[in-house]
Amino acid sequence: MLRTARITLSFLTVSAGLAAQASTYPAARRDTTVDVYFGTKVPAPYQWMEDQASPEVSAWVDSENVVTYRYLDGIPFRTAFKDRLTTLWNHERVDVPVRPGRGGPLFFDKNSGLQSQSPVYLQARLTGGAKPVLDPNVLSPDGSLALSTWTPSPDGRHLAYGLSPGGSDWRELHVRDLVTGQDLPDTVHWAKFSDASWTNDGKGFFYSRYPAPPPGQVLTAASSYQKVYYHVLGTPDSTDRMIFGLTDRPDWYVGGGVTEDGRYLIISASHTTDANVVYYADLRNPLHPDIAAPVKPLFSANDALYGLVGNHGDTAFIQTTNGAPKQRIIAVRFSAPDSAHWRVVVPEGASPIEAAALAGGRLVVQDLVDVKSRLRLVSTSGRALGDIPLPGIGAVEGLSARSDTPELFFGFSSFLRPYTVYRFDLITRKVTAFQPPHVAFDARGYETRQVFYASKDGTRVPMFITAKKGLVLDGSHPTVLYAYGGFDVNVTPGYSSVVAAWLERGGVYAVPNLRGGAEYGEAWHHAGMLEKKQNVFDDFIAAAEYLITQGYTSSAHLAIHGYSNGGLLVGAVEDQRPDLFAAAYPGAGVMDMLRYQKFTAGVGWVPEFGSSDDSTQFSYLIKYSPLHNVRAGTCYPATIITTADHDDRVVPSHSYKFAAALQAAQACARPTLIRVETQTSHGYMPTAKQIDELVDVWTFTGWNTGMR
Repeated sequence: MLRTARITLSFLTVSAGLAAQASTYPAARRDTTVDVYFGTKVPAPYQWMEDQASPEVSAWVDSENVVTYRYLDGIPFRTAFKDRLTTLWNHERVDVPVRPGRGGPLFFDKNSGLQSQSPVYLQARLTGGAKPVLDPNVLSPDGSLALSTWTPSPDGRHLAYGLSPGGSDWRELHVRDLVTGQDLPDTVHWAKFSDASWTNDGKGFFYSRYPAPPPGQVLTAASSYQKVYYHVLGTPDSTDRMIFGLTDRPDWYVGGGVTEDGRYLIISASHTTDANVVYYADLRNPLHPDIAAPVKPLFSANDALYGLVGNHGDTAFIQTTNGAPKQRIIAVRFSAPDSAHWRVVVPEGASPIEAAALAGGRLVVQDLVDVKSRLRLVSTSGRALGDIPLPGIGAVEGLSARSDTPELFFGFSSFLRPYTVYRFDLITRKVTAFQPPHVAFDARGYETRQVFYASKDGTRVPMFITAKKGLVLDGSHPTVLYAYGGFDVNVTPGYSSVVAAWLERGGVYAVPNLRGGAEYGEAWHHAGMLEKKQNVFDDFIAAAEYLITQGYTSSAHLAIHGYSNGGLLVGAVEDQRPDLFAAAYPGAGVMDMLRYQKFTAGVGWVPEFGSSDDSTQFSYLIKYSPLHNVRAGTCYPATIITTADHDDRVVPSHSYKFAAALQAAQACARPTLIRVETQTSHGYMPTAKQIDELVDVWTFTGWNTGMR
């Protein structure tokens, strides 16, 4: 009893100390700025934080980081958690390989465990040894330059690759000669949201770029007028030929890729996640010194999604939502693209088609059945050829195949099974692991259950819950509820080292599949966008209530996590139901729903969210915008916010303004912290920084949900 009393006293002392450390925050100036939207005055006291070059903003960020790290340093199990996470992370990882040419070598990313970035390897034969051909850790020892993309030429002689300062969405393209191991002088500037796509002669590649941003606004200026260019090896990018652009649609994304046989350039342009237009050019015309092939429309109505699976000569196989909200695959001839000539190869089914590929002359179709993957083979005439066996219940991530080669590579994982690459031989029909990982996590004592619960309006929503086997449902377990809910993105089962570390400490991990994703097709997405975005928040709140009523956890032990659009989700929900959660992690969230479209890629999200430039859309955005719904005098969950100084997708000012508002409004001792990382971005961090940030977020979560 005496020992228990001492532990309790120690816990209370540490808790009080941490609360005192977080009770005084750096002063954030509130000015008198007021924005007016259709006659409605909206105070914007922290709008000055949008100036990333401001010394005042920099000083505030530095001071906030001091408070944050002082608090985090006081969490008793932070060091032990980091040690365990580092051990779990430290295993060899291989990504799905690509074979750029028939009978050619395989190329893939491979990380030995704790390397900052994964080098690119070349493997000449399926069972032969691999050699590194590009090591970003040599190019950038401190990890400040991210290897953002790479594409080998069809003959395997060259590798085009992109480097991004701090992981910015901007990328500078370079070319390495894989015979000499030396880089060519070629440098392509201002590429963004683009890979290189080689012509089959290996003399150049297509890519997409934007005009150069204004000086001093590289990380904040709105991105407009993306165009497809062609770069000829050995020439300056100033001479690159512009192939395609939409001069009347500045906020559309435009990208191009060459078909496997090298015959066609396929160009896709879109403004939403659920519709696009497609053009093509026949590349059999001479490409040098000019590209004379005319660009012609293939699908120009912008009435559905159209994605190329592959082609056999003049026939293209297209995955589309046209007439099929859960998608189907049609055959379309380039020479006669009118819908009267379409042929249905794979009709729409009960479950959405998530992806497809052409492998060995057959179609591989990836279905999503109640958020679990299924792979099947279908002939190009539409005949069912059976399923491809999967290692278990989980999710396929990435299909890599060639129409002229009888093999398929795919990645597979679940909440308890590490990501593993598999090879399916279409002749022997055998599935074998390709360089499988070996991890220090024993999953045998844990299980994942899929449950279904009712949202506020009665909609049936699925949720995965992973925890120790035999868990006693007494409401005592620290629980993380993670979701995304938007942009047609599916959240499927996937392994995470930090979740494994969380489970080992007795935590529960729950992932609901909210509306706004595409888990049940186009209708599921549409039910969570624009004026229906509140459905997403209601689904998330209902998931939390289910976990509490079923005894997995309680409000005192429940945390919510989300990143990017998921950060918006967490911010909105902690505004709406602060009583329901003990802790919250809104990572790099879109927090200012009235001004997001004014920065970098934000204008491209208007079809998903709506815009305050429209009176009707303003009326619903103002109701849930996380920044604008913080209420003074409210006891909010303990909150840790993260962002990065080179995040040019969701600019850091979203997080700055939300943190300042939440700190000013907080009416109880629960901390509100912001952690700002340097030389990283929205989607990139060197391994060491990834581990550090995860440790900080998850130990903060554990400490504030009762994990000891």
